[in-house]
Amino acid sequence: VSLWLPLALAVAAVAAGQSPLQRRVVRDVLEYFHGRSNVHFLFRERELDGVIEREDPSGTFVQLRLGLAQTSCRKRGPQRQCRVVENRRKPTCLACYKFDSSDIPKVLDKYHNCGPAHHLAAKEIRQRDEAECRAVEEAGKGGDALYLPGMFAFSRGLPA
Repeated sequence: VSLWLPLALAVAAVAAGQSPLQRRVVRDVLEYFHGRSNVHFLFRERELDGVIEREDPSGTFVQLRLGLAQTSCRKRGPQRQCRVVENRRKPTCLACYKFDSSDIPKVLDKYHNCGPAHHLAAKEIRQRDEAECRAVEEAGKGGDALYLPGMFAFSRGLPA
């Protein structure tokens, strides 16, 4: 709990103008980012950019770019005053989430990609990100769904 408290306070300060689903995506992305093995310091939300939130009959699609800033606190250590360290890593995360339309929205599908801003701007990565986000946005739209291997399983009983 002490690990996430300063982080939660930092996110709460920036989250004032965000919808509940956007705040949930930001929390989830920070949790995902801090769970990576190559991340040794805590990061804070630096900026939120390119926010898209669209509703349709199948649910709500949220897409955003989250700029992060490295703090002085180690990921696995006492959390005192976690101040942003200047001239350090400032990765950017692209996140696309699709939530169902229930009272407590469940995640139908999600995609995130975190890395240096110049890395995410590379044409091939940008095209892949766009394709992944389109696929996430289509989640939950039954209509003419494709059959994918493993969607249905049938078994036959042995004769007695």
